[in-house]
Amino acid sequence: MSASAAADRGSPFGEERQPSSTARPDGDGAGDPLVQVRDLVKHFPITQGVVFQRKVGAVQAVDGVSFDVKRGETLGIVGETGCGKSTTARLVMRLLEATSGEVRFDGQDITHLKGARLKAVRRDMQMIFQDPYSSLNPRKTVGSIIGEAFAVHRLERGKEVRRRAVQTLMETVGLNPEHYNRYPHEFSGGQRQRIGVARALALKPKLLIADEPVSALDVSIQAQVLNLLRDMQRQFGLTLIFIAHDLSVVRHMCDRVAVMYLGKIVEIGPGDPLYGFPRHPYTGALLAAVPVADPSASAEGRRLLSGDVPSPANPPSACRFHTRCPKAQELCSIEEPLLEDKGTGTRAACHYPLTREEVTEMGVRSAG
Repeated sequence: MSASAAADRGSPFGEERQPSSTARPDGDGAGDPLVQVRDLVKHFPITQGVVFQRKVGAVQAVDGVSFDVKRGETLGIVGETGCGKSTTARLVMRLLEATSGEVRFDGQDITHLKGARLKAVRRDMQMIFQDPYSSLNPRKTVGSIIGEAFAVHRLERGKEVRRRAVQTLMETVGLNPEHYNRYPHEFSGGQRQRIGVARALALKPKLLIADEPVSALDVSIQAQVLNLLRDMQRQFGLTLIFIAHDLSVVRHMCDRVAVMYLGKIVEIGPGDPLYGFPRHPYTGALLAAVPVADPSASAEGRRLLSGDVPSPANPPSACRFHTRCPKAQELCSIEEPLLEDKGTGTRAACHYPLTREEVTEMGVRSAG
């Protein structure tokens, strides 16, 4: 796509993602889900003492998260820093042990798998980490980094066979295969992230979790990496969980979007209804805060959030957003709202969802 065409769309990344045929607004479309998460909880204990430690509290990083991801679908997870996005990803990957709840992958409960059984599942689920600098071992060559997955799972045996497999992967993600023996510090940020993508694709996984894969890159490199991910998804038939702060990136990449706040999902649904008519006040505030690349557009009419995010060690009662919500009433601090269908294509956890007039008044450009 030409640069002028991308600019006409209002996004530096070109055309927006079209919803897949399997995705439905309620997340219960045709076909079996590859990933099922139910009531997932992760509390990190707060302790006092040095020799004799005692628990005095807990950081409620993730608290009752539930969602499905269909085969071939891309689910985006957005929210402010500290809302639990990365912790959710690590729980699904089994890099962290859940406090409670259930994670099912391809029909199998993997919540408490260990040893060889967990290793076998890990072959089908891989992760691209946020920082392309610290996620690669500086003491290993690129060939060793990408080929390590083959060694762990005893695949592509033989030095030359493994070398050819790694070089094929490097070429697939747009790296020069002749750079097989180079070290990470000899590559740019975008090239390092491509190394991370190649490493994640080595075992041909069914699920790929991308944890803010472009947040450390400049815009031109972001577009290259995002287009690479979409190409790889089409080529390998990947199911993708995509975590990001940038809402324009998420709209470009994802079929459905989940909005998190203080460890909970507050709204979830297909991209078009969620961006066009957000029902939760927090979703509306996030969309209203998106900068508009139009010098003539005024920011005076926007209603931006005030105050700081409460501590996850001591979250507000009932609706966790009520301390910052402009529509909050007494019920919001007494009764926790359920994640329910609001009749416009998304499910939102709010007693007093936004109306179309309120969305427009907030300055959400896509509402209309």
